Amino acid sequence: MPIFPLEGALLFPGGSLPLHIFEPRYRTMVEDAMKGDKLIGMIQPRDGQGELFAVGCIGRILDCTPLADGRYNVILEGIARFRVRRELAVTTPYRQVEADWIAQDQQPDREISISSVLRSALETESRRFADQNGYQVDWAAVRQLDDETFIHLVSQVAPFDSAAKQALLEADTLPERAELLIQCMEFFRMLSAKGSDDSVTLQ
Repeated sequence: MPIFPLEGALLFPGGSLPLHIFEPRYRTMVEDAMKGDKLIGMIQPRDGQGELFAVGCIGRILDCTPLADGRYNVILEGIARFRVRRELAVTTPYRQVEADWIAQDQQPDREISISSVLRSALETESRRFADQNGYQVDWAAVRQLDDETFIHLVSQVAPFDSAAKQALLEADTLPERAELLIQCMEFFRMLSAKGSDDSVTLQ
């Protein structure tokens, strides 16, 4: 599987992720993927030395728009999370791994909703988080989002660090991810209230 290591970029099963592809090695990756199964593995780097987190998400290219200068605008659809087994020695300019798909993400009966109590708590904390950070949000539109889309959208756009975002990705169920997201926002608000510029860090 070709991989695109990108800090802070989360893709979830059932979700989508827009990407602007400009580096030559990743242009080649997109071109190769379009000739094949259109699959790319999104994964976060663990540090600046090239080490990867163990879990990422497989994305299928839904839309690929070539630009005049050779760049691409791409939209990925999340298929399933994967666990890296090993990185491969390859001749391609982009990295590739051998990976195992996480089976529960492919189950037709996987959880895509949360309780009304948890949804209410998540919306309440999201409002507090947005207000404290000066974000303009159309809350009427938010209320129309299904639980899975809402949780994944907030997880993607919130300014948490890579470790916190990785913890959200690795949460096994949607309710667990929702509860962790609330904790992240609460902690971030606490830091902001104290005048700290630190981002959320989960160990």
